[in-house]
Amino acid sequence: MILQRYVARRFLRQFLLVTAVFVAILFLIDIIEQIRRFGSNAEIGLAGLAGLAALNITASVYTILPLITLLAGIALFLGLSRSSELVAMRAAGRSGLRILAAPTVTAILLGAVLVSVMNPMVAATSKRYDQAAAAAKGNAAQTISLGRGAVWLRQAVAPGAAGTGDRGGQIVIRAGRASPDATTLYDATFIVLDAVDGPVRRIVAQSARLASGSWALAGVKEWPLRKPNPELSAMTLPGLTLPTELTAARIRDGFGAPEAVAIWQLPEFISGLESAGFTALRHRVWLMMELARPLLMGAMVMVAAVFTMRPMRGRKAGVLVLSAFIAGAGLFFLRNLTQVLGETGEIPPLLAAFVPPLVAAMLALAALLGLEDG
Repeated sequence: MILQRYVARRFLRQFLLVTAVFVAILFLIDIIEQIRRFGSNAEIGLAGLAGLAALNITASVYTILPLITLLAGIALFLGLSRSSELVAMRAAGRSGLRILAAPTVTAILLGAVLVSVMNPMVAATSKRYDQAAAAAKGNAAQTISLGRGAVWLRQAVAPGAAGTGDRGGQIVIRAGRASPDATTLYDATFIVLDAVDGPVRRIVAQSARLASGSWALAGVKEWPLRKPNPELSAMTLPGLTLPTELTAARIRDGFGAPEAVAIWQLPEFISGLESAGFTALRHRVWLMMELARPLLMGAMVMVAAVFTMRPMRGRKAGVLVLSAFIAGAGLFFLRNLTQVLGETGEIPPLLAAFVPPLVAAMLALAALLGLEDG
């Protein structure tokens, strides 16, 4: 157990070192990108740009955690080989698989901790970055969210449109459900708010179809909220048109990427999407991918061990290290490919998430058993 803890500590130290290097590199790259995008805004300043970069790189670092694990595994076994500790462990009767068990289990446990802790952190920083970037650009982002059994939208309205005053306003929309392509809302309520006077119209429609630049409402009842008794002044209309800048794509994208939802909230979010009539396939695939991330990190360590857990001398060492990196990168891109196939419905989400790391782990185990037998 002492030897296992020693190897596990060495792997954890290498993981933290590689992570620190990538954080520094990504921060420098991202702050240059933020300067390019927002450098003309004198109100932000260098400290604000650095803050935007810090918010943005958390998602980037989280995405490449499997590759960081691969490099940490390569560095671990290279270090053990060059210091002859690997030879000493073998001479003491330790099999290669027992030596490999410590860093593999450490990577899986580390992956579980990072998914449970860093995933919500990435979701929070991604939202904060989007809000800060929109504020820096001076854009008023459209707001789309889910309530209990309802879809909520908010859109800006130009001055004078939809009964608003000269300063414009906004429309808050609540719908019981929506069509999967987000082009039709059912049991919809539209509250038109003036920028100065507040609510001015309340409109209830059986359905609201999104056309080019407008909502086409059917089965309408409208209440003018500025009148002393809105109910007496209410009107029933067969149809009505309201202006909008929303599109079906913007509504679907308004729920955000699955990465912007913390893993603890994903099951409820998926349920809300489906009850509102939207497809939640992307979010289901992402949930499975997150659950499989610890296994992927463990598989990366096993892939690194296949090529580098052996005596490393001469030119052969460089070839083996390069082979280990290519194999790990191939697994990483295969995992991304299966994610895309899962999001398009070609394969079930469970298979898309768990097949790549399990197959890689089994192939690596077979290769290691062959090396041990040799």
